[in-house]
Amino acid sequence: MIMSRIEAPRDEAQGNLTDRLLAGLPAEAILTDPDVTASYANDMASFCPAGAPAVVVLPRTVEEVQHVMRTATELRVPVVPQGARSGLSGAANASDGCIVLSLTRMDRILEINPVDRLAVVEPGVVNAVLSRAVGEHGLSYPPDPSSWEMCTIGGNIGTGSGGLCCVKYGVTAEYVLGLDVVLADGRLMSTGRRTAKGVAGYDLTRLFVGSEGSLGIVVRAVLALKPKPPEQLVLAAEFSSAADACDAVCRIMAGGHVPSLLELMDRTTVRAVNALGRMGLPETTEALLLAAFDTPDPAADLAALGALCEAAGATRVVPAEDAAESELLLQARRMSLVALEAVKGTTMIDDVCVPRSRLAEMLEGVERIAQKYRLTIGVCAHAGDGNTHPTVCFDAQDTDETRRARESFDEIMALGLELGGTITGEHGVGVLKKEWLAREVGPVGLEMQRAVKQAFDPLGILNPGKLF
Repeated sequence: MIMSRIEAPRDEAQGNLTDRLLAGLPAEAILTDPDVTASYANDMASFCPAGAPAVVVLPRTVEEVQHVMRTATELRVPVVPQGARSGLSGAANASDGCIVLSLTRMDRILEINPVDRLAVVEPGVVNAVLSRAVGEHGLSYPPDPSSWEMCTIGGNIGTGSGGLCCVKYGVTAEYVLGLDVVLADGRLMSTGRRTAKGVAGYDLTRLFVGSEGSLGIVVRAVLALKPKPPEQLVLAAEFSSAADACDAVCRIMAGGHVPSLLELMDRTTVRAVNALGRMGLPETTEALLLAAFDTPDPAADLAALGALCEAAGATRVVPAEDAAESELLLQARRMSLVALEAVKGTTMIDDVCVPRSRLAEMLEGVERIAQKYRLTIGVCAHAGDGNTHPTVCFDAQDTDETRRARESFDEIMALGLELGGTITGEHGVGVLKKEWLAREVGPVGLEMQRAVKQAFDPLGILNPGKLF
């Protein structure tokens, strides 16, 4: 009789688990050295506890993933799926005694189909690698998180991630046509379609997008592609107040414009980027708005948008002269979170999305919270979506400052809900925000979400402790 993990001594339980995994996996796919497995314990989020994994498994095939899940089910061992661990909510954090299932070695692009405008990929494919590959066929995969050079498609699907171009092209969920998913008991299920249209049955594909590995393990994805657009041209507009910048955003959207990018950086973020990267951004500005068009005549579109910015009170409007200058401005925006981390050494990155019409109230509220808690809080935002990233900068060695950082973080989320927003637009819930998910969806909504989880994972072994 095989003792359960709960009954068996730790060494015996781990040895039994490793032996069972080795029955269907090559030895090089299994890591057990505690010093090595510890490096897989957490993603990039602050204030999210992580346990010690019993073993890390790096499969290369669907069959190997199935073997892992069958073994986990038989032994009642929790499984935490991971991609590049670039997430910001603790969704990839290990639990004690778990199998960490790292999917980074499943990194093949299986198909690029220009006629059907789709790609079929494994979950470990890096976002930027896919984007460049489809670009060679005159196509594009629009979702582009700021971490696109390292984050994986599987992780993007797990968290429902977004990016800089969402204002025009939408988020990851809108590009996932179908999935192959290994369920908790090891069965393989296919969802969705390869066709341009399809409404057969419940949309289980959308259900898995943003589920943070709590319902199954994505092992293959069919992704929609778009024709590759012309190179975008960027404009930078300086404002003497965040309220004026937000007014410009409202004028742009109300005017029917469809920029490919509409990003905002407050003064704290601008100064942090300059300090880290010597980017030469204007430090006298209170808010910097970056807008872009990838239309056939982007200069004309930027001119119209610039006029709206000036009408909203922009003190200076500067269109980029070419693609190289445009890319330099985008690099500054992508650098924002790293630059803010350098201010104090540690950050808590919020991800609150509000209606565009209330964006100014959100930024003003964050400034009040920063003053209340005597903290540096920089805000960069996908302004065209109303998706803000208030970033609390603090010294993790300072106990009092750390406490204030946590309290300010929660107050920012409460503000977002008060303004009719949501606690996360693209980073997910994970460990960091699970108590806030309950507040947002309410008791009935939470009951239904738990019922869905129970249907797919009756033993509760898939990424336990996340979401709920």
